[in-house]
Amino acid sequence: MSNKHTPMMQQYLRLKAQHPDTLMFYRMGDFYELFFDDAEKAAKLLDITLTKRGVSAGIPVKMAGFPYHAADQYLAKLVRLGLSVAICEQISNSDVTSKGLVEREIVRIITPGTLTDTALLEEKHDCILLALDLHEGTLGLAWLNLASGDFRVMETSPHNLPNELGRLKPAEILLPESFDTLVLLNEVGVLKRLPSWQFDTEAAIRNLSRQFKTHDLSGFGCDGLCPSLSAAGALLDYVCLTQSANAVHVNSLQVEQGSTYVQMDAVTRRNLEISETIRGEKSPTLLSLLDTCSTNMGSRMLQHWLHNPLRDQIKIQNRLEDVSTLIGNPGSESCLIVRKRLKKIVDIERISARIAFKSIRPRDLSGLRDSLERLPEVVSLLSEYSGKNMAILVKAMKPKIELLSLLKNAIHDEPNTMLRDGNVIADGYDKELDELRAIQNNCGEFLLQLELREKARTNIPTLRVEYNRVHGFYIEVTNTHKEK
Repeated sequence: MSNKHTPMMQQYLRLKAQHPDTLMFYRMGDFYELFFDDAEKAAKLLDITLTKRGVSAGIPVKMAGFPYHAADQYLAKLVRLGLSVAICEQISNSDVTSKGLVEREIVRIITPGTLTDTALLEEKHDCILLALDLHEGTLGLAWLNLASGDFRVMETSPHNLPNELGRLKPAEILLPESFDTLVLLNEVGVLKRLPSWQFDTEAAIRNLSRQFKTHDLSGFGCDGLCPSLSAAGALLDYVCLTQSANAVHVNSLQVEQGSTYVQMDAVTRRNLEISETIRGEKSPTLLSLLDTCSTNMGSRMLQHWLHNPLRDQIKIQNRLEDVSTLIGNPGSESCLIVRKRLKKIVDIERISARIAFKSIRPRDLSGLRDSLERLPEVVSLLSEYSGKNMAILVKAMKPKIELLSLLKNAIHDEPNTMLRDGNVIADGYDKELDELRAIQNNCGEFLLQLELREKARTNIPTLRVEYNRVHGFYIEVTNTHKEK
């Protein structure tokens, strides 16, 4: 990197070099800016203006950008195109009176397979990140739905890969540099090659055990699954790198057996039009016909069931009996009430993931609070149904009182959309915040009381608390009393 570049361009190029193949949103005050080749590419893809920002090291600096509050709509478009974006934020306060460069760092990398934000995700469809590895003729798969924390592995033969890709429909696939892409289908999502050393089995077992807080992985039934565990380790490392945080909500690993579900090849799955027509449309399909779920969580589960039909007759029968129990007689009043109540439940599954990554927004928390308040009524209605599975369901749905109490005490009844807009933390939750709000809301009274206290403390009857645009607030004392 040339020292002839301006300090800001040196900073930009240093950060950009960390992820050269990724577009970078570089925060500058109230805007995200892109420079050089990124600017050209973004201008075409996002239909934004390409301009210039002077010259650095003798090179014209191409630039394109947009207000930071509009980032979601541009991110959504780029992710749909299969691109990844590094978010570079200002991490030190910029003060117009201070000198020097504002500190910045990349706080998160948004990729097609690691989405958790509501604005970027399809409400009724899972976003799957898949990792592959091949050991001695055995193909290992590990996949994660980051928005729910569902983490699974399986092993199969390489020739079965197209069928598994048709079933999982991953948004992004991680694979070692040595992996032969000829075994992949043409349209399988975004491919990301990683160094082969990231697929080390022993390192993966250590990292996964640390993630799940266990001594080893024997409790998950995955002993000896070298290809899938090495893929799982690489996948977990990739998530931690892109999110700049640990995925604390990913706390278990499930091993899938090929015998668990009815096996369908890619052509059969496509012709059945389960969730997508042959032309690639969302309807009319089997899913669009059957999906009358009250929540997005239910719609995603139904889609998973349709794409993964069970083979175990006992489990199938139990599922049918549960549905029959819930429905009861046609037009059952209790069932209709449950459905009505569930329609007011927010997407708790995805909100939990955003809490884990500390990317939650105020209205997510108020929605979670309101949903937890409504759950007891749903639980009470379900308690009227008999059956072992109903008892398990009722127990699982009971909200934790301490969590509900915290949210009710801490979050404003109707918080603003963004934290920066204030009016998020409830009055009475934090004494210091209440005092600062009182000052903000009643500044005149605060200054009057401050003036009276200072007069009494200093015994200066002519003391004044004043304000001007140059010095801000100040205390004025006449020469007569300056010794005090």
